[in-house]
Amino acid sequence: MHKHPQIPRMLRRRSAAAALATAVAASAFLAVPSAQANEPADPPASEQLPAPTPGFPLPTEHTQEAFDPASDFTSKWTRADAQQVMAQSDPTVAPGQNSMSPDVTMPEIPEDFPTMNEDVWVWDTWSLTDENANQISYKGYDVIFSLVADRHAGYNFDQRHWNARIGFFFRKTSADPATDKWNYGGHLFVDGASVGNTEWSGSTRLMQGNHVNVFYTATTFHDVAERNAGGGGIAPDAAIAKALGNIHADEERVWFDGFEHTKLLEPDGQMYQTKEQNPGFAFRDPFTFADPAHPGKTFMVFEGNTAGNRGEYQCTEEDLGYREGDAKSESVADVNASGAQYQTGNVGLAVADNKDLTKWSFLPPILSANCVNDQTERPQIFIQNEDGKNKYYLYTISHQFTYAAGMRGPDGVYGFVGDGVRSDYQPVNNSGLALGSPTDLNLPANNPSGTISGQQNGRQFQAYSHYVQPNGLVQSFIDNVNGVRGGSLSPTVKINFKNGVTQVDRSFGKNGLGPFGYLPTNVRVGGEGHYK
Repeated sequence: MHKHPQIPRMLRRRSAAAALATAVAASAFLAVPSAQANEPADPPASEQLPAPTPGFPLPTEHTQEAFDPASDFTSKWTRADAQQVMAQSDPTVAPGQNSMSPDVTMPEIPEDFPTMNEDVWVWDTWSLTDENANQISYKGYDVIFSLVADRHAGYNFDQRHWNARIGFFFRKTSADPATDKWNYGGHLFVDGASVGNTEWSGSTRLMQGNHVNVFYTATTFHDVAERNAGGGGIAPDAAIAKALGNIHADEERVWFDGFEHTKLLEPDGQMYQTKEQNPGFAFRDPFTFADPAHPGKTFMVFEGNTAGNRGEYQCTEEDLGYREGDAKSESVADVNASGAQYQTGNVGLAVADNKDLTKWSFLPPILSANCVNDQTERPQIFIQNEDGKNKYYLYTISHQFTYAAGMRGPDGVYGFVGDGVRSDYQPVNNSGLALGSPTDLNLPANNPSGTISGQQNGRQFQAYSHYVQPNGLVQSFIDNVNGVRGGSLSPTVKINFKNGVTQVDRSFGKNGLGPFGYLPTNVRVGGEGHYK
């Protein structure tokens, strides 16, 4: 695997038994190997959760207790939890400075960042993995997948979303991540082959032999030309799909072929909101994994919204989550009067019904953010052994502008920890915030960015779409650094976490910033391959 940039790099073989489970075909085609925990992150300097802040409500008490994945228990990210973001923010900073703790603040990205590729904008990115989220070196190559859009097609960076395709990049595992660029392999799928006309985020798993399963969001826009011209607005369709194909590698390159596409899931309107219920619904970002506690099963987490017509939901005491008698609590009536009921994000769960992963069934959401936030994008499950017990970290990303009325937080990574896939999840750091772009939370999210006193921090949108990797490495893409637009991968950063406490590791790389686009592999597959 690639070691961290400040120490020598090397490739490490797994134990023979573990390697065999990944690299050798099982008796059943695409059989699911036994699951194991991820490579753990380093622990933070302190494993003590933040102390209560005077003047703010206490966070909700969560047990982290695990439930059967098929049960109807849904954990809640409550308003009392989310209020801890502001409770842990510094109200005395000069206007426009970062008000968040350094422990949850992403280091500043330089304005002179390199362009990853001259022909395509690059954003949401993920690695070639196995069922345990190990990052795979295939025959001597590291391979990553990104949403890409043509820089030269006439539309602008903010119009990339309805022009998105999944592209792939590769480079030798022996490359120097600080100096050797990723090679762009082009679009993953041939034109017109995917289920929708736009391809959004997902995950890619190496199966048996050279078979790969690409799980992705199949989005269909009905007004692409109008949107590219600055108009449009018809709600798109969305489904979760997969494509089974093949990966190949020789001494010069990596390529894919043979993809067969299958539509897997569409929102049901009972647990997960549909387009008819809300034109602004979310149903996307499939991430599949195996669970050591349920061998032989494959699960999927994804972003959804609570079912029901937009605005009909009414916030409850459970959504607010205040402790009885807390003098700083809100009333249900006041919260509903504020319009907070329009924000109904959740993290959905599904289970595969067959071994080739073409049939799936919905399970109830594992987390709801009703009356807190409307988006819980790109969810991941990271299983880490802590003191002899597996702990399940649910990581997701969200925006400032999707918070409900009365709530405030940065663009970034939010995390939750429990004892199983379905748990009474404890928000990390009591708030849920694990990593955010530098932001002055004392100023409104829509305050103009800039360096003039009274204006918002110019790096509040510096990075987004974070992807948590083994060892606590976090990759993202550059959006806006002091007015310089991105479309390239960010420097990788590192978070240390244990017992529900996270901390940015500022000893990593240079002042906390590793190489740009650093997604190291930790498992070798495909024999000796082309490692030199």
